[in-house]
Amino acid sequence: PPFPLSPLPRVPQMETEPLLQGAGGSWGVYGADEESRRSDSSGPRSSGSRQSSGSTGGQLDDLCIQQAAVFIEDAIQYRTINHRVDSQSLKLYRWYYSKACQRFLSTTIFVILTLAFFEKPSSLSLTSDLRFRHVIWEPSCGLMEGIEALCLLLFMVDVIIKSYLIGWEEFRKAKWLIAYILVLAVSAIDWMVSMGLFCEERVRVRRILRPFFLLQNSSLMKKTLKCLRQTLPQIASVMLLLALHLLLFTMIAMLLFARAQNSKENKEWKTYFQNVPTSLTSLLVLLTTANNPDVMIPAYSKNRGYALFFITFSIIGTYLLMNLLTAIIYNQFRGYLLSSVQTSIVRRCLGIRCAFEVLCCGHATKAGRRGSLRMMVSTSTVVQVLQKVTMSPMHKQEIIKQAKAFTHDCVTAEQFRILFDELQKETMREHPLKPEYRSSFLQKLQLLLCHRNADYVGNLMVTVHLICIFVALVLDADKPMSERDGFFSEVVNGSFVLYYLLEMALKIFALGIKGYCSYKSNLFDGLLTLILLILQLSSLGAYGFPHPGWNPDLHGLLTLWETVRLANMLIVFRFLRIIPNIKLMALVAGSLLDLIKNLRAFAGILVVAYYVFAIVGVVLFKDKIPAPNNSTNSSLNTHVASPENATLRCGTYEQLEYWPNNFNDFAVSCRIQRRTLLHLLLQGNSTPDIIVPLLPWII
Repeated sequence: PPFPLSPLPRVPQMETEPLLQGAGGSWGVYGADEESRRSDSSGPRSSGSRQSSGSTGGQLDDLCIQQAAVFIEDAIQYRTINHRVDSQSLKLYRWYYSKACQRFLSTTIFVILTLAFFEKPSSLSLTSDLRFRHVIWEPSCGLMEGIEALCLLLFMVDVIIKSYLIGWEEFRKAKWLIAYILVLAVSAIDWMVSMGLFCEERVRVRRILRPFFLLQNSSLMKKTLKCLRQTLPQIASVMLLLALHLLLFTMIAMLLFARAQNSKENKEWKTYFQNVPTSLTSLLVLLTTANNPDVMIPAYSKNRGYALFFITFSIIGTYLLMNLLTAIIYNQFRGYLLSSVQTSIVRRCLGIRCAFEVLCCGHATKAGRRGSLRMMVSTSTVVQVLQKVTMSPMHKQEIIKQAKAFTHDCVTAEQFRILFDELQKETMREHPLKPEYRSSFLQKLQLLLCHRNADYVGNLMVTVHLICIFVALVLDADKPMSERDGFFSEVVNGSFVLYYLLEMALKIFALGIKGYCSYKSNLFDGLLTLILLILQLSSLGAYGFPHPGWNPDLHGLLTLWETVRLANMLIVFRFLRIIPNIKLMALVAGSLLDLIKNLRAFAGILVVAYYVFAIVGVVLFKDKIPAPNNSTNSSLNTHVASPENATLRCGTYEQLEYWPNNFNDFAVSCRIQRRTLLHLLLQGNSTPDIIVPLLPWII
């Protein structure tokens, strides 16, 4: 091997593509022996370039420096090195993976995904309630389609660049790229159909395919999707057990709660187990505990022994099989995460070794008993390459410092690898130096303000302010708006805002402007303090100075009480500053933030699922829920078809006034998907409310 590696288990499910493979044209063949590398004129270096960097340790040509820099960048980002390595391709490659280009591509994906909020049916309405919904603006035909066409053109450029950079041989193996082209082709055809029909078509296939652009642009999401695909067989086995469990208990329930001769004893049968679909639905909802204990009460009131049936069903289904499903998914993802980390480490090591091979200057020295050759690179060449590499400035500075610290003017392969171990270390941000004052009084004041007790005093003041707000809320809870006195709240808020300004000024005095801005907590406090100051000044300008019995009428954009409520909410947010000062609380908060960062790929998968099902929901169920008769939206009153809508049986969609829950636009459809998922995960108690009025169309 190029350098010692810890043995890694072979995981055939992970990466089926080879990480390093030679090809013709402008590809580098780094896995061949020394003679083939010297004689291969089509590689990244010809024999002439090898000789020009011979034993004299002369300067390498720009192509070798560029190749080494790109391989190091691939190693840093855990990218594969299977791409073109000629000069023009490398320039295009570095430009494509630059931050500006990738951010522009991400912005394009964001734009095309957000088009669903503005396209017909538009989500630009103050409410989704069927009784009061009134769309503010709907785009004309061609506006959203023009933006979409521009995004599709940018995606076509993206796929062309990707295909060119990896070459034809790798392109034939890249299933995601092939699918990328097919999705673009289908989207383009569907776009032309829409324009031909003047945007009057009901089903737009390209809207369902849009989340694919988000998937293909994230390697983490691709890996997560691959893991989900590998987990499907085991999930299917548990789902089969769940289905068998439901079927058996459905049959037992229909036999146990059969129709009796006495109609008074048929309440359980009539409500929950009248036929097979009703029985299956009742037990399926009970599996999520959504109708527990309602489904049991009629039978339990007759004989408490019937509770054993429902207890047994819940123990087997909810507490065993559902938890088994969770355990299987967790176990699969844990193993997949381990193999993914191992593959990433191999990719990094491989990229670093390839960079060394490119830079290897051919300076051979006797080493070992057998007189083997040791390849080395001059330190100046390593520093020159590192200057061209795009990486964290702190990491770059430390690696260059270590490279210059070598005693000899040559770097071996092992030393070159050790240099990049610095990438595994977390960087600690250094704060700017504090300003120096000549006066002894100012020095003591600066020392006092920089002590941790000063932060404790600030946290105490925020806590006192929060207690005052709580007291004001308790006192005004039962008072109508006309009887409230804003004197206490305004005086308290104004006094504490002045203290916050003083605290910010003293911190700037002690730390300096740059030092103050180097702390995120200070930026958070300062921003909220400035907003609070603006609110207080606007309140004073509109309503004057407070006095006892102060309750003025509206004179501006916000009423006095709206201004006070907004200020109080900002103060509550400012109370979060105490979290870093409490060790256990800071540890928990840091863990939650790390968890959010590590779950970005799963969040992306959820976004894709929400998006697809929301679009499908709009296509299938738009306007399927009729508006009530007392609706102020006359455009929807035509859909009222039956007097069933006026039935206000307890617990129904109409009686609970769930009119905002529908599928009439993309935004409310997304909310329905989120709400349904949360109730399924948290075992809520009102998931079926949106399903009931849609059952006729579902069936």
